[in-house]
Amino acid sequence: MEPNPVIIAAQARHTASLIFLHGLGDTGHGWASTIAGIRGPHVKVICPTASTMPVTLNNGFRMPSWFDLRTLDATAPEDEEGIERATDLVHGLIADEVKAGVPADKVLLGGFSQGGALALYAALTYPERLAGVMSLSCWLPRHGYFPGGLKAPVDLPIFQAHGDKDPVVSFKWGQMTASCLKTFMKNVKFSTYQGLAHSSSIAELKDMQEFIEKTLPASK
Repeated sequence: MEPNPVIIAAQARHTASLIFLHGLGDTGHGWASTIAGIRGPHVKVICPTASTMPVTLNNGFRMPSWFDLRTLDATAPEDEEGIERATDLVHGLIADEVKAGVPADKVLLGGFSQGGALALYAALTYPERLAGVMSLSCWLPRHGYFPGGLKAPVDLPIFQAHGDKDPVVSFKWGQMTASCLKTFMKNVKFSTYQGLAHSSSIAELKDMQEFIEKTLPASK
């Protein structure tokens, strides 16, 4: 992870934080203003940038990536060490917010594509209650590790979103992930966006905004 995440400060008294992880080849700047536009004034936005590394899936080409992607095949071996390393970095970002006075249950994780996959994995393996996790156009890394490796409470709010015309991370992967999650988690919402490819949409952003308002309500 690059040392300087994009941070958009809360516009009112800071009582909650939203950490959002970009997709392969992107940076923290890619999502920061979009996320800032749908959060409440009390929410601080943190968008880190992944370190640049060679990515096997892209013929070893170097780009910002949270961990190596070897193939987009549900049964193929994964970069488990890389996934764990990236998860430690995300858990470190949560710990920083807690140290700064924001309780873990007021920290929401989110991400798109590879970032969504990491957000999901990091949320499920975090030992304290978080506000929730928003996973867009993604999959669950190391799915065979669950439910044994679960550290989060089973009612952690999970919002999963996927376009049904996604040519990169297939819609079927999203559906399989939701089915897998529902076998051991009690609060999973899987939203489908018709005609949406590997990107976001107005409808999805509206649903994300609702999820943020529900999981990070303004403190009374």
